[in-house]
Amino acid sequence: MSHDRNRSLQTSDQLARGLGWMGIGLGLYQLLAPRSVTRALGVEGAEPIVRLCGARGVATGIGALTVNPKPSLWARSAGDALDLAALLALLADRDHPKRENVKLALAVVGATTAVSLYCAQDQTRRHAYQAGRTPDYSGRSGFPQGVERARGAAAGGGLPARSTALPSPASTPGPRGQATASRPDTRPHAKDSAKGSDYDY
Repeated sequence: MSHDRNRSLQTSDQLARGLGWMGIGLGLYQLLAPRSVTRALGVEGAEPIVRLCGARGVATGIGALTVNPKPSLWARSAGDALDLAALLALLADRDHPKRENVKLALAVVGATTAVSLYCAQDQTRRHAYQAGRTPDYSGRSGFPQGVERARGAAAGGGLPARSTALPSPASTPGPRGQATASRPDTRPHAKDSAKGSDYDY
């Protein structure tokens, strides 16, 4: 049943689930090992900021796995934009010792930001359509020519008689009746069977 449910999800739903699980995994890594992240990016001493980013990733990741992931996707997109700004600031320093790692992180965060923005926009359009105003059909009777005319037609016998789907075999025997009448009777009769019995004495 879960396989059928996953197959029925749209593209943005599947991408949102992937972003959710990725955000939870990366967020837990930032929470548990922030020093390795700061060492790889050359920003030692920024461990509290890395932990905040990890907590944000876990929260938005859990929200992306819910039925309505739209708020979490927009929050993730905003957080990714802040991460991009911080990485661009690091990359602006030409003497930064970890420029290659910063470039790699910038490419990954840029790709996930684009996917998150696409999912957030698609989910916003879908939920806006589903939450739109329902048309009011309370003034419609279901009778194109009016209720009074439909009542008059029913009372005066104005409705056309319903024709039978198949003709009656008794009224139209056709060739079937002739074939049945001309068919020889090959059934054994009681008189003939008694005549040729082996037990006659």
